[in-house]
Amino acid sequence: MAGEGEKKAVLEMVQADGADEGCVTFVLHDEDHTLGNSLRYMIMKNADVEFCGYTITHPSESKINFRIQTRGGIPAAEPLRRGLNELSDVCQHVLNTFQDSRGVLWRS
Repeated sequence: MAGEGEKKAVLEMVQADGADEGCVTFVLHDEDHTLGNSLRYMIMKNADVEFCGYTITHPSESKINFRIQTRGGIPAAEPLRRGLNELSDVCQHVLNTFQDSRGVLWRS
């Protein structure tokens, strides 16, 4: 347990002994289905990804286990990073569109 002043890790990387970098489970703390399902969708669009899925460890814990398996020896961290960046771009686009349309919606 993290003591006062210590920061708890937001992301952990779990790799089986002897496994290559293309098959990794990432533990994302303080996250749930909102990020898990959206991120899984973005990562599965990548042709280099063979499998991507997540599980909620327990309803009382706010963390997800996010597994990525890639093809061709590509490290699993690459599609994770790309998926997070693409998801961030989509969210920013939605926010900008909403903010632009608010002026139109609220003016009469």
